[in-house]
Amino acid sequence: MGQIQLQQVTKSFGNVEVIPPLDLTIEDGEFTVFVGPSGCGKSTLLRLIAGLEDVTSGHIAIDGTDATTLPPAKRGLAMVFQSYALYPHMSVRKNIAFPMRMAKVSQAEQDKRIDAAAKALNLTDYLDRRPGQLSGGQRQRVAIGRAIVREPEAFLFDEPLSNLDAALRVGMRMEISELHEKLKTTMIYVTHDQVEAMTMADKIVVLQAGVIEQVGSPLELYRSPQNKFVAGFIGSPKMNFVEGAEAAKYGAHSVGFRPEHISVSTTEGTWQGTVGVAEHLGSDTYLHIHGVPGCDPMTVRASGEFTVRHGDTVFLTPDMNHIHKFDADGLRVS
Repeated sequence: MGQIQLQQVTKSFGNVEVIPPLDLTIEDGEFTVFVGPSGCGKSTLLRLIAGLEDVTSGHIAIDGTDATTLPPAKRGLAMVFQSYALYPHMSVRKNIAFPMRMAKVSQAEQDKRIDAAAKALNLTDYLDRRPGQLSGGQRQRVAIGRAIVREPEAFLFDEPLSNLDAALRVGMRMEISELHEKLKTTMIYVTHDQVEAMTMADKIVVLQAGVIEQVGSPLELYRSPQNKFVAGFIGSPKMNFVEGAEAAKYGAHSVGFRPEHISVSTTEGTWQGTVGVAEHLGSDTYLHIHGVPGCDPMTVRASGEFTVRHGDTVFLTPDMNHIHKFDADGLRVS
């Protein structure tokens, strides 16, 4: 079991409240991602759950037991940090075994857990190496292995891939997702990268200034953002917002269209604009169009076969089946 409940949890540093009263339930076996811009409180929230920070008020329950004042070691959780924090003089085997040695687990049980973790993480051939002989991705897997052998109620990941290059990040995303499928253990994952959130999560918690803006599955947030902040944060490239008089034509203070929900033509359309930068990605081309009323520039996803040059005139037509309307407070209009 690994259900985690936060009830009216707050956190203040001195007179500054960084987490206003917050309620959240993370179900057993769920892969939940906390996402938001830097300074939104996502890592602080994770540290409150882990017990590395004290709550100012409110309660945290783990599997129905009040864990608000429990020390980290008594919460049954395992945390994987941004830095690998491996012992350079120890072998991979000894690094993974370290928390079990501290807990005085028998040698036979240690060997059993190490072998199982190494197999799950493709580290079996590296157990006798030291961290300095491993790649960044392999070292991160060792850090995860050290967490696995503790057999926790839940795993807490604090931006674990931010030190890796782009290719390794993609690979490790896949490996952590596969690990979750194997272990079926609750995982809470903190990232500022909405692509990581979209590709890994069962449930995404979008935070801004310590406030939960929306909770839902990746597709729920993508298709039905409850406010302009979520609409602009989830999705890559981000949603286009049309403001002012042009938005008023659609009965809203502002309207949003995702790049893939705008068709582009060289002959006719709703809006006229001028091609700026064109990003050619093979199957897709992203066009940055200037001169569109209320939205300059506007990003449009076109076929990779669509050929235009900088300065060309194009015509854009939004798909009205995928319009997102927002009021003056940035809230979704039904």
